[in-house]
Amino acid sequence: MKQRVAILGSGNIGTDLVVKILRTSKNMELAALVGIDPASDGLERARRLGVEAVVGGAEAFLASPASRDVAMVFDATSARAHVAHAGILQARGIRVIDLTPAALGPGVVPVVNLDAHANAPDVNMITCGGQATIPMVWAVKRTGVDVPYAEIVSAIASRSAGPGTRANIDEFTATTARGLETIGGARRGKAIIILNPAEPPVLMRNTVYVLAGPLADVAAVTASVRSVAADVAKYVPGYRLVQDPIFEETVTRMPGEPPREGWKITCLLEVRGAGHYLPEYAGNLDIMTAAALRVGERLAERVPA
Repeated sequence: MKQRVAILGSGNIGTDLVVKILRTSKNMELAALVGIDPASDGLERARRLGVEAVVGGAEAFLASPASRDVAMVFDATSARAHVAHAGILQARGIRVIDLTPAALGPGVVPVVNLDAHANAPDVNMITCGGQATIPMVWAVKRTGVDVPYAEIVSAIASRSAGPGTRANIDEFTATTARGLETIGGARRGKAIIILNPAEPPVLMRNTVYVLAGPLADVAAVTASVRSVAADVAKYVPGYRLVQDPIFEETVTRMPGEPPREGWKITCLLEVRGAGHYLPEYAGNLDIMTAAALRVGERLAERVPA
């Protein structure tokens, strides 16, 4: 039996998630899309697709008949709004998949740690940059080498960065950097985002720099990176490792540590959107909804009918 779910936020991410759930979900039934703008394209599209459109916030949704038997909610609003939403939803026994950078619950990257947090009441999808790059850091780390530092640069089309993305840039950098550490395994992480105004809009591109210890096995790391990239592409079809990782011998200098020989490993990634609701250049948004869909499917499998 499918689990009833709802989506908070009728912007680009919420609306794309509506389309993905309706088209592909095996374990979820979409009960409602909730948005504060009654004239939003997202709410209108939901109505045309036969999904209940609730005008208002989380409180309005919980007071509506659409909330009956809903087991899980995707929050696609903003980091600040999620702080208010998390408590009132959990008080009703509703699990939350957070697509904002609020990071109240444990961060989840499906290919890395989904099963470890399958019982958490609130899981956080980190950021688009985190979903794209943390797997590469983890791919290096899991080969057994020390990773003292990881830095990522996510470049996205300016036209794919809506008001929510722009309002949450500080949260993006902090949450992504923390994810590089706590999930990817780097001892220190740094994240940078670039909004590229080029026309026509460019695809999402990510550069991952990993400083690795002196025992790095080039063949093992390359194989691990390839394997993890292929696993991400199973739920984000537009995810692509542009080329094999680049290895450069270097001297690592970390604060409070003596210099030591090691490797700088560079991974180049591209993310093309699936084109469900969003344009293909909006891979930064598509990777969030695709990863959230994967998490929702897994959690719905575990919710008692």
